[in-house]
Amino acid sequence: MKLHMPVAKEGIPFILISALVTFFFISVSMPLPASVFILITLFIIWFFRDPEREARTKDTTILSPADGTVVEVKKIEAEDSPINEKSIKVGIFMSIFNVHVNRIPVTGIIEKVIYFPGKFLSADLDKASLNNERNMVIMKSNVGKTIAFVQVAGLIARRIVCKLQEGQAVKIGERFGLIRFGSRVDIYLPEDSELLVRNGDIVRAGKTCIGNLS
Repeated sequence: MKLHMPVAKEGIPFILISALVTFFFISVSMPLPASVFILITLFIIWFFRDPEREARTKDTTILSPADGTVVEVKKIEAEDSPINEKSIKVGIFMSIFNVHVNRIPVTGIIEKVIYFPGKFLSADLDKASLNNERNMVIMKSNVGKTIAFVQVAGLIARRIVCKLQEGQAVKIGERFGLIRFGSRVDIYLPEDSELLVRNGDIVRAGKTCIGNLS
């Protein structure tokens, strides 16, 4: 049985650096800064937490790719959609208090992975989807539907991690990356999808069913 660390490995360097600074202040008998860095280390460990999750799914299930709050639900015309058809866009804002590990929303094949350089506007703004640094993934689901999901950097988030490659077979709920220190993930679904969330809803990656493919 493969053991899974409860902390994302991308957070290990930050945890080690903070822990080393903590031990330094302890070794030179400086209790106040040592106490501060103990709290910082604990926060970093908590921020990079990566819990195991399992959800009941069917072939048409769409799981949330991110933890956070739904901040945008809108219809997108074909010419403005990454899947080249009329779509439903769902924007999910990830605060620093959310789990930041991102997960695959449907089972299928990765068709494209496209990186866009850009700005670092606050990720809860609608224009962040188009202006900010982002990483777009387009995939074909196992029921033949094309969807896209986009990791968007934010005001504080300056590092997008995506482990996917074109042609890769993926399963719903699998981890595929993260965004450090608060950001946003947008997902584009075919217009005829059944949508089960609305603005203000709280969702969890790999756990919350946000809709169904037709």
